[in-house]
Amino acid sequence: MKTRLTVAALLLTPPAFAAPLIGMEDYAHPNTLVDVGNGRKMNLFCRGSGSPTVVFDSGSGLAGWDWLRVQPVIASKTRACVYDRAGLGFSDVSTRPGTSANAMDDLHRLLSSAGIKPPYVLVGHSYGGMTVQLYAYTHPKEVAGLVLVDAGHEDETSRLNRVTGGLYEKLMGEYAKISQACTVTAQRGGLVPDSELYGQCVGEPPAMFKGSLAKAYLSKRASIAYWEANQSEEDHETISADQLRAVRKSFGNLPLGYLTRGKSPFQPPGKPQSELNKAAEREVNAMHDEIAKLSTRGSNRLVPGAGHSIHVDKPRAVIEATLDVLKQARSAPLAP
Repeated sequence: MKTRLTVAALLLTPPAFAAPLIGMEDYAHPNTLVDVGNGRKMNLFCRGSGSPTVVFDSGSGLAGWDWLRVQPVIASKTRACVYDRAGLGFSDVSTRPGTSANAMDDLHRLLSSAGIKPPYVLVGHSYGGMTVQLYAYTHPKEVAGLVLVDAGHEDETSRLNRVTGGLYEKLMGEYAKISQACTVTAQRGGLVPDSELYGQCVGEPPAMFKGSLAKAYLSKRASIAYWEANQSEEDHETISADQLRAVRKSFGNLPLGYLTRGKSPFQPPGKPQSELNKAAEREVNAMHDEIAKLSTRGSNRLVPGAGHSIHVDKPRAVIEATLDVLKQARSAPLAP
């Protein structure tokens, strides 16, 4: 009999965090394809039962499968859903620009069309963290809590550029050049194994992906749809930041847990941390503190040893933060 590779086996968490049986292969194919208008369908994967529903939103260019170390555990406590933004994973492409406002509107349409009723606890990583904040401001009566996982800040580029003397913008510019080259190569059908850019653009699947999920990841990563969707999100980062900045205000007494990386993604491995790098990381933490203070029930916690993808590096930290916000949402109603 074939052994079922379960996500629970990857978690290595105490019995209090026992996960329902969700196989890694469950993330390797479309689950529920929901029509969000004009025949365009988005992939939604929900497990568990209870309220509020926890909805996870991934970082830029990342699909719902990125939460496989967290969703199964949360699904043992309440309904937990991951989804793929337009053009990513198994969701159809969109003709609209890849902005936070459009992503937020897609998510609202998706949940409504799927019959997933509020309230929601929204968990967002990086780019997805900006989208869920925008959702909370736009649909405040639907959101019972926020968990921001090293989430993006609308002033991140300008503030990090200031403390690094312009180096941050230069670094992001180099990354953008690579991304653009990958997009153009994919459009020309050139992202095939052993090609010049395949290793740089597609690379290897994340270490936590095995079997059919690893194959699905490689297939999607080499597709035109993926690179065009990823490029659109990158091209519209300034607009997305402007959209969040335009509505920024207090979150009131909304339960809000912010998790901040303890390990810089810009720190060269095996080398001492430079003073410039320390200054940049202090600025990141300061930005996260500021957002956490916009809620009377907000907090920001540094997660030692975790890089930008805290939910991958230290999933228990995200699980605990989500369960804490979920508990607050259930025990204390929001002020009108």
